Amino acid sequence: MTDATNDRAILRELVMKYNEIAAKPIQEERRRLWSAHNSLKGTSRIPLIAQAGRWSKWCMEYWRDENMKCTDPFFREYERNLRIGLFQFDVGDDTIQEPWVTVSAVQSRGWGTYWGVQEAEQHSGVADGAWKFEPVIKEWDDLKRLSPPPHEIDEEATRKNVERLHEAIGDLITINVERGAICQGFSSDISTGLARLRGLEQVMMDLYESPDELKELISFMSAGILANNTAAERAGDYSLTSQVNQELCYSEELERPKANSGPRSRKDLWGFCASQEFTLISPEMHEEFLFNHQFPIYEQFGQVAYGCCEDLGKKISTIKRLPNLRVIAVSPWADIVKCADQIGKDYVYSWRPNPTDQVCTDWNEGRIRKILSEGIAATRGCHVHIHLKDTETLQGDPSRLARWVKIAREVSES
Repeated sequence: MTDATNDRAILRELVMKYNEIAAKPIQEERRRLWSAHNSLKGTSRIPLIAQAGRWSKWCMEYWRDENMKCTDPFFREYERNLRIGLFQFDVGDDTIQEPWVTVSAVQSRGWGTYWGVQEAEQHSGVADGAWKFEPVIKEWDDLKRLSPPPHEIDEEATRKNVERLHEAIGDLITINVERGAICQGFSSDISTGLARLRGLEQVMMDLYESPDELKELISFMSAGILANNTAAERAGDYSLTSQVNQELCYSEELERPKANSGPRSRKDLWGFCASQEFTLISPEMHEEFLFNHQFPIYEQFGQVAYGCCEDLGKKISTIKRLPNLRVIAVSPWADIVKCADQIGKDYVYSWRPNPTDQVCTDWNEGRIRKILSEGIAATRGCHVHIHLKDTETLQGDPSRLARWVKIAREVSES
């Protein structure tokens, strides 16, 4: 058996297992749960997410190349995604396993090159150690090196990738082709790209020392992201899988995600915005230097989820200016009671308890129950869900996620 034949056999076996879980009635139950929850309606239980993904340290170890069976890097990525989907189902949270596999279109630019320059980082040299941004814009004259991110799809390369996957598993599962704008999520929030281009500490200095030049850069980025999104929409390349909200992209006001749906406008979709790099910036400067420039990008979407790991407690009144705001993230660093008072029943309250206290250090069921009980009590009356994320370690015990879900269900339903 050749390597290519063996790779296809591995994928086909995984797809058949994945199809079984994607077809289970629980998936439709979860769709109804998230649709009602994100539409600010009462639900029979609190939705839960215990996230396994690609970028946490334990995930990169657990699903590293050496643990995959496919030899071809192209097939290996789909093997990895399928294995993550199977694992996530066993966790038992409310993540939905959709009945398709997605091929992302090949774009002319990608992560680290959106602005026409190669972004870089300085690493400590210690395995899994610290790193910092290596600014591209060291002098303000360097702004001339930047160019707006285009919406350019390499159709031939995309076609070849789609055909390869179709030949391997296309008779078993739907192959969804995702052609949406490259500026989505973290690549469209300005904040993430700004720190990578200018350096996080330097941005904080610029707020005081070079506010006009900083605004020029931020305005340039805002216009470039908006133009990229507009170009993708005009090309008919947004679809019902061209969306992200860090939870599940369901609500009763919007169409459900669907493979190969055909063109949709941004008004049909979720948008996700964050401001992690501005977490220590005052509410006034956050509004002036960031939010006012995010606004024209995100007002285009049907619904918006705002926030990731930053403390938004003192900025909720600002982000409420978005007329389509639906989800507000409440990070481990935020005052959950004060956030509950501001969010109320008007928005979805996305509570992210500190993973260190939940699953990342010693396993302490009493501590887990206490924190969850206090958090649920503090958010009573809100449309709250619990999102356990950024679990950098599980101390070699991935079963902790499923055990956490069981405890969280018991606490939330008691």
